[in-house]
This record gives sequence, C-alpha cells and structure tokens, in this order.
Amino acid sequence: MILAMGLLVLSRENVFATARFLFNIQIRIMGIRLTVSGLEHIDHNRTYLILGNHQSLFDLFVVPSAIPLCYVAVEAAYHFFIPVWGYLIRKWGNIPIHRNDLQKAIDSLEQAKKALLSGNSIIILPEGHRTRTGKIGPFKKGPFHLAKNANADILPFAISGLYHYNQKGSLALRPGPVHVAIGPPIPFSAFKNRSVETLRETVRNCIMGLQHPEIPQ
Repeated sequence: MILAMGLLVLSRENVFATARFLFNIQIRIMGIRLTVSGLEHIDHNRTYLILGNHQSLFDLFVVPSAIPLCYVAVEAAYHFFIPVWGYLIRKWGNIPIHRNDLQKAIDSLEQAKKALLSGNSIIILPEGHRTRTGKIGPFKKGPFHLAKNANADILPFAISGLYHYNQKGSLALRPGPVHVAIGPPIPFSAFKNRSVETLRETVRNCIMGLQHPEIPQ
C-alpha cells in the first residue's frame, strides 16, 4: 500500500529506491541473509535487458534488493488481475505477456522493444516459471529475439539459495543465505551475428556459471 500511494505522487526512480529500502528490511525479517557480488559490472548510464533464473516467489523481493537499477518487468498477464498487485505493476509500467497466445506474446515483445529503445531497462526471467527442482530449466526464445531486435546489452544474474528457502507449492520457509551474482554485461556487438538459439544457450550457461557453489540451490 505504501508503494501504491507512492506511485501517485513520486517518480518511478524514487518509488524504486523506497521499494529497495523496504524489501531489504522485509527479507531480513523473513530470515533471508542476502549477499551480492558483481555490482561493479553495472553502468548506471546504460540500458540493459536483465536476465536471470527464477527460483522462488521471493525473487520478487530479493532481485530489486540486490540489483540497484530501476527497471520494468515482463510478466505473466494473469498477474495484472491480482488485487493491489495488478494495480502496482500496471502503474509501474510492467508489460504483460500471454504465454498461450502467440500473437499477443509477439505484441508484448514489441512493446518491450519500444521500452528498451526509449531507455528503460527491462527484466525477464527466461525460464518463464519457477524451478520445481532447484536446477535452472530450459530458457524460452522470446527474450533473445527481443535482445537482438532491440540491439540490447544483456545483464545476466544468478540467484542461489531461494529455492532452498521456499519451494514452489510449499508454505515452508527455511531461513538461510541467499546470494545474487551479477555477471559482466554481454554487449549487443558480441552476439549480433549469433542465432537466437546460440545466444539462448550462451546466456543460460553464463547464468548457471554464476550460481554460488557453496549455497544450496
């Protein structure tokens, strides 16, 4: 509710700073001991397509706490009908994607392309859903078509420990360490001539390599 009211009177950047502050408090109260590496890779004057793995519902609070970039997200269309949350993400500028409607999904990616070209960083979790095993699943092609069509630099990141903290379908919370590793950006010039399939596997391997080996996934 604080964020909903903030969006009425404050800029997106100010609301994001408030959200990061509140989320950091919240995750500590909930027993998540967050550490972050790779912050030196972020250039705050650049626009990124931010891509990472999807471990838990609590990614929602951990990722903004870890990555100090104001961004919008591409997320499932049904989220926009959730009370309060739907208002927040619509007001924020998040982009709905219809997973079972190809034409609407293409339209969503075109909307995301326009956002990137206008200077807005965008985050997408290319697995498309939370992991059910703790391992990183296959990536969908859409985000990589977007990267090539928008000439976007990719900022990869990996979450470790949130699947152990809370698994999909479970109410159990297991307090413990969570790590977010931010990798070096992958500039458009490095993949502009690669196929979407090659780029997808390259980024997936990069994100897998960023996971913290000493933290339970």
